[in-house]
Amino acid sequence: MRFQVAVCGPGSCTEQERLAALHVGELLAERGVIVLCGGGGGVMGAVAEGARSRGGLVVGIRPDLDRAAAPDALSAVVFTGMGEARNAAIVASADAVISVGGSWGTLSEVALAMRREEIPVVCINGWRVTDQTGSPIPGPVHVATPEEAVSTVLAGRFA
Repeated sequence: MRFQVAVCGPGSCTEQERLAALHVGELLAERGVIVLCGGGGGVMGAVAEGARSRGGLVVGIRPDLDRAAAPDALSAVVFTGMGEARNAAIVASADAVISVGGSWGTLSEVALAMRREEIPVVCINGWRVTDQTGSPIPGPVHVATPEEAVSTVLAGRFA
């Protein structure tokens, strides 16, 4: 089975986040990776657009049953009707997770992914969690660029 990377991020994002997600999609597709996302706009739409621009395969896992809401850049769409519970399906299907930016939905995906110790979780400009004293809680790897994110999740996967 081909390597699958979930790319998570807000449906409403900044231009910087959109460009980062677009480039993550391009880089993953160039390496033959299947991209999973929430099947919406913002970061999700941008990663789909980037991957498809390089001939990649993108599967959107939608929270609803609204076929008209799915971006055209998706290769395939799974309509769940599960609301935000679909985040669990996205993470369970992934071999690695990259988050770009942050929203409450993104935080839930990062948290679910962190519970799976066997998969790498990387954040670009995303959530940082601290304890009550303000000390960082061990969690995802934080990187600054799409190149770092992709190389981190693919480390050791492709020789």
